[in-house]
Amino acid sequence: MPNNPQILLDNRPVGEAVVSNFKLVEAPTPALQDGQVLVRHHYLSLDPYMRGRMNDSKSYAASQPLGEVMLGGTVGVVEESRHPKFQPGDQVVGMGGWQHYSVVDGNAPGMLRKVDTTHVPLSYYLGAVGMPGVTAWYGLVKIINPKAGETVVVSAATGAVGSAFAALAKARGCRVVGIAGGPEKCAYATNELGFDACIDYKVHSDLKSMSKALKEACPDGIDGYFENVGGYLLDAVLLRANAFARVAVCGMIAGYDGQPLPLQNPALILINRMKVEGFIVSEHMEVWPEALAELGGLVAQGKLRPRETVAQGLASAPEAFLGLLKGKNFGKQLVKLI
Repeated sequence: MPNNPQILLDNRPVGEAVVSNFKLVEAPTPALQDGQVLVRHHYLSLDPYMRGRMNDSKSYAASQPLGEVMLGGTVGVVEESRHPKFQPGDQVVGMGGWQHYSVVDGNAPGMLRKVDTTHVPLSYYLGAVGMPGVTAWYGLVKIINPKAGETVVVSAATGAVGSAFAALAKARGCRVVGIAGGPEKCAYATNELGFDACIDYKVHSDLKSMSKALKEACPDGIDGYFENVGGYLLDAVLLRANAFARVAVCGMIAGYDGQPLPLQNPALILINRMKVEGFIVSEHMEVWPEALAELGGLVAQGKLRPRETVAQGLASAPEAFLGLLKGKNFGKQLVKLI
């Protein structure tokens, strides 16, 4: 069995995460037992939620244990199998973590899934046709539930979730407005992802300016908002929200380093009779087949053309992850291992 390079969480961040929170090690890969599968990872996924799990604090999921491999999504190929469902050469998606190889229990539900790369590249199963895509689908379809002609807004618009959100919302006849950082990302949002408008938060960096920009981009108000960031962006959206607007709360990346995120006008939730609902996509596995079928179809039809930022080699993962938290990535952030 091969030696296995791994990245562990060595110590917890105090405030902002840093490279020294992580440790690169090498460990032997255990021999397979009956029912197990050895997967060689080709790509690993870097996602904002990982920052929250680095903290030792109450959250929707258990904290990342110290001294253990960083958790995260992976795609790769089965190298060896002692399970009848999986054969060497099968392309699979799973939660193998920040390492070159994983040994997976083939009987564990949801731990390993075979994928078809005929029309969808393998890496997309970590983004547009994977957990981020299903996240966008659930927030839009099950929480915002828009009608044709309504206006929906998404923060972190050009990331893996935001790009899928745009394609899904346009397919439902919505006006779609994004919030992203920098002119290049905003141009990509409108020229390639199909957004009707995109607001640069680096230009509109306070509540008054962002609220004015949202008023111009959403002349009929806001009916649905997909929240990835929090902070003053949510305050600005509340000021422009229509009666009975819906907010799907997916992430609050502005607060992942421990800063408080107070709302300035929470009474607007009552005044506008708004629905604000947080969700964790892994708690809704029943919708994944329907969501993945629609997302795969959008990719195959060329209606969803996600961009990827790819770091090379396992050792690059910590720097790439910290860059993701600062918005340095363009689209889905991946690490290529092979």
